[in-house]
Amino acid sequence: MPELDVFTVEQSLPGQRLDRFLQGRYESSSRGEIQRLLSQGCVRVNGRPPKPAQSPRAGDLVEISWPDTTPSEVVAQDIPLEILFEDSDLVVLNKQPDLVMHPAAGHEDGTLVNALLHHCQGQLSGIGGVARPGIVHRLDRDTSGCLVVAKNDLTHRTLQEAFATRQVEKRYQCLVCGDLQPPQGEIRAKIARHPVQRKKMAVTTGDGRDARTTYRLLERLHSASFVEAQIHTGRTHQVRVHFLHLGFPLVGDSVYGARANRRLAEETGWEASRQMLHARQLAFRHPRTNQWVEFNAPLPEDFRRALELLRQPAAVA
Repeated sequence: MPELDVFTVEQSLPGQRLDRFLQGRYESSSRGEIQRLLSQGCVRVNGRPPKPAQSPRAGDLVEISWPDTTPSEVVAQDIPLEILFEDSDLVVLNKQPDLVMHPAAGHEDGTLVNALLHHCQGQLSGIGGVARPGIVHRLDRDTSGCLVVAKNDLTHRTLQEAFATRQVEKRYQCLVCGDLQPPQGEIRAKIARHPVQRKKMAVTTGDGRDARTTYRLLERLHSASFVEAQIHTGRTHQVRVHFLHLGFPLVGDSVYGARANRRLAEETGWEASRQMLHARQLAFRHPRTNQWVEFNAPLPEDFRRALELLRQPAAVA
């Protein structure tokens, strides 16, 4: 039987489409899945079927009728996972770098979904109408660290609401190019889709989504800085875009910091193979017990090696 999810829009977003707004709220669902829900009449705004392109307005009452679960066509694969915690409701893992979240063109298998289907063996949430692991939030392919997965629909919806209403603490560790100044601070800068390069995000003074990051310097390195960042909102590429906005893009980030990374390679003789971004800590209230739980993921080997190299006066490739 379909499940009903109801919420009220808190802030008007005149420059954002409803389908993108809903995808941002339900991070585990793709934009295509959200658009299918809209086309099938499973979404109603103020009691009426909306258009995907209409903008959310403060006070809008949104109702989503999630369809019944259908079998997944994704194949379970025995891929090693580093499990930090597991019970009957959820799994928290330390995602390794270079692991894609979902099967897609060019990555039909060998993904986190394939691994979770094998690991959970049928104990999965079916959010979005497909029997697949209930991935509540996402990390970029090259980002490592803490990730929570729901084993049942109640857990999935509770955690999604916690993420959407900012009741989850998320702390990252990263390497940024250059000598970070000031050594601690707050970044408040709206983020929106890049006006030209649509696969990228950008800071905007227009109709973007509010985004807030606080940070502190952990260690000064050779031509780089080791930083801890806490994100208080969950925008796409938030850490990467905010540090670029400060003028200190992430080490190894070829999308947002190609020029700075070329300069870093010239100064150190070393070049990162990926963006040095790690989801170090994740904390939230457990959906069943309501107890505050906190998980910490150790840095992966390549990140630790990068730290060692950049502590030297001249890194070695």
